[in-house]
Amino acid sequence: MQRASLEVLARQQLELAAAAGAGHSANTVYGGRERVLRQTVIGMTEGASLAEHENPGEATVQVLHGRVRLSAGELSWEGRTGDLLIVPDSRHSLEALEDSTVLLTVAKLS
Repeated sequence: MQRASLEVLARQQLELAAAAGAGHSANTVYGGRERVLRQTVIGMTEGASLAEHENPGEATVQVLHGRVRLSAGELSWEGRTGDLLIVPDSRHSLEALEDSTVLLTVAKLS
C-alpha cells in the first residue's frame, strides 16, 4: 500500500503553478495512460485556466483548496474547498477564481 498527503501535494503544485508561466501545474499521483483510473493534483493561480478540452472518460474534480469554475458550453458550476464537481461528458474548461488546487479523477472509457 502507498500513502500520499493531498495537503502536501496540493501545496507543492500551487507553488509550482505560481512559478509556471501558464499559472498551473499538475502531478499524476495515481494511475496514468496505462491504467483505467488516473488521479491528478492540479495547482492553479488565480485567473489561470485549463482551456476547453474533451472529456476522456468519467471524471470528477474535488476542490482541495480555493474556488474554481467548471464550464461546458453555456453552463458553468462553481466549486469551493471541499466540493466535488462532476465533469460533464462534453467539452469543458476549468478556471481558478482564486489560487486553487484540485484533485482530478478520471476513469478512461475504452
